[in-house]
Amino acid sequence: MKTVPLILLIVLFINLFPQTQLNKKDIYHSGWIDLNKNGRMDVYEDPKADIEQRITDLLSQMTLEEKTCQTATLYGYNRVLKDELPTPEWKNQIWKDGIANIDEHLNGWGAGSKSIYATDLEKHVWAMNEVQRFFIEETRLGIPADFTNEGLRGVAAPTATSFPSESGLGHTWDPELVREVGRITGSEARALGYTNIYAPTLDVTRDQRWGRVEDTYGEDPYLASRLGVEMVKGLQENYTVANRKALRCLQCWKRSKGGSGAHRSTSLITRS
Repeated sequence: MKTVPLILLIVLFINLFPQTQLNKKDIYHSGWIDLNKNGRMDVYEDPKADIEQRITDLLSQMTLEEKTCQTATLYGYNRVLKDELPTPEWKNQIWKDGIANIDEHLNGWGAGSKSIYATDLEKHVWAMNEVQRFFIEETRLGIPADFTNEGLRGVAAPTATSFPSESGLGHTWDPELVREVGRITGSEARALGYTNIYAPTLDVTRDQRWGRVEDTYGEDPYLASRLGVEMVKGLQENYTVANRKALRCLQCWKRSKGGSGAHRSTSLITRS
């Protein structure tokens, strides 16, 4: 007689927690993750496979919607994203198919400055992991999101080190110092969960009327190039992507408010 209530409890448990939820941890294996949840290791999931083969295999499985989402940026909490943490509604949003990157999420910017997930370091790291868990566990192919953030004067976060502007650093003519700034910025970015930093700015500026002069190393091309290289190398010591910024003066002048008119592209500089 006692088995009947037990069976009812089991049935109730299964109904409350679908099988897909019960088996979420089953996607994590020693050395690889079953990102597309099909029970086997696909080529793109194999860390030992050739990188080009992994890319080809992943692209062959992606829908048009999934490919499109990997070209898009989602601005973080209290900018475009209204939630600090994943919600059931995320399954109905565009990023249900993944997203290339989430920018400035929980970095304490503007109206998001009072979020406990921005000001408390341990809670911040936990929250960033929970957001990443959504993209790995809840999207079809499990493609992780890239977390981006500003880093012209150190990582844009209340718990990070604040450095002088690039203009101030340019006045030092000290490549070793700039590299150390990059190393610290990259290290703190990784600790906070940001894998891609928008720095350095590599414009050569010669007209002080431009509002972003302080974000450059100055008017000398050689100086800007040498300090820019050292900043990128410092950032990349901690496997943080240095996303160099080139700012268009004309576009900045045309805008009375708002954006900076920034072009961004990924820099990869070897250690040689």
